[in-house]
Amino acid sequence: MAAVAFPSVKPTGRSYTPGSYPITDFVALNGATTRMLYGNRRSNAELNLDFQNISDDKAALILQNYERVTPSADWISFTSTDAATGASTSLANYIREVGGSGLRWRYASPPQVTGVFPGVSTVTCKLVAMLDG
Repeated sequence: MAAVAFPSVKPTGRSYTPGSYPITDFVALNGATTRMLYGNRRSNAELNLDFQNISDDKAALILQNYERVTPSADWISFTSTDAATGASTSLANYIREVGGSGLRWRYASPPQVTGVFPGVSTVTCKLVAMLDG
C-alpha cells in the first residue's frame, strides 16, 4: 500500500466535488428535523480529468498508472504539475486532498481513450477519493 504518482500530464479540463460527510436527517411527523453526524471526515470526493489531444505516449502513461494502481491497494498522489495545474494553492490542496483529509484517490472506472487522429488521443479519467478502513 503506497502512493503512486499520477503521470505528469496536464489536464485540459477538470471537475471536482469535495465529497460529503456521513450525515442522516430524521424528520418527525410534526416536521422537526434532527441531523445525525456519524463522522468528522468527508468521503467519496470525485475528480474528473479530461486530457484532450494528447500524444498516444502520454495516454499510455495514464493507462500504465491505471494498471499499477487498480489491482493493488495503492492510491494516486498528485504533484505540483498535475490535476490541479492552474488552480490557486488553496484550491489545489483540496483537489490533491492534502492537509489531513485522509482521502486517497483511486480510479472510479477505467480511463476512456478516444483516438482523435493517428498518434493523438483524448483521455477521460474518473477518480474517487475514499477513506481507507
